[in-house]
Amino acid sequence: MADEDADVEETGEDEKAGGKKKLILFGAIGVVVLLLVGGGAFFFLSGGDEPAFDEMTGEPVEEEQKPVVFYDLPEMTVNLSTDGRTTYLKVRISLEVENQEMIARIEPFLPRVLDAFQIYLRELRPADLEGSAGLFRLKEELLRRINLSVYPARVDGVLFKEILIQ
Repeated sequence: MADEDADVEETGEDEKAGGKKKLILFGAIGVVVLLLVGGGAFFFLSGGDEPAFDEMTGEPVEEEQKPVVFYDLPEMTVNLSTDGRTTYLKVRISLEVENQEMIARIEPFLPRVLDAFQIYLRELRPADLEGSAGLFRLKEELLRRINLSVYPARVDGVLFKEILIQ
């Protein structure tokens, strides 16, 4: 019986020592993973802080903002898809393009653009337009649809001048 008690005590000490070793091992793995993730985040997030330098002179290059042209679309009022009461969306949109020539290339396709916008906007529900995320999705979808309609011309951005949901 004394031998059995000694065996139980030795086994208990071995299990405690093995548990401590596993705990230390997992802790060390956790620290290594944390350092790798932190180092990767630092590498990717701090890469754009340095200014660009001219290869010939070695002086910092100032980035110039490209000139853009804005084109206002006609105001649109559509009724939204609802179950009960009538809800209207009134929107004024401005298109951002790179130059005046692009506007000349877009204008012949304006009826197609307005049609694509009207069809899409009529299928929206008021809940689709809630919050900044809803408006961002709307902006991205309108940009996608206009670029499909005016291809090979290209619109760089859709800007909301007015949005009213009533």
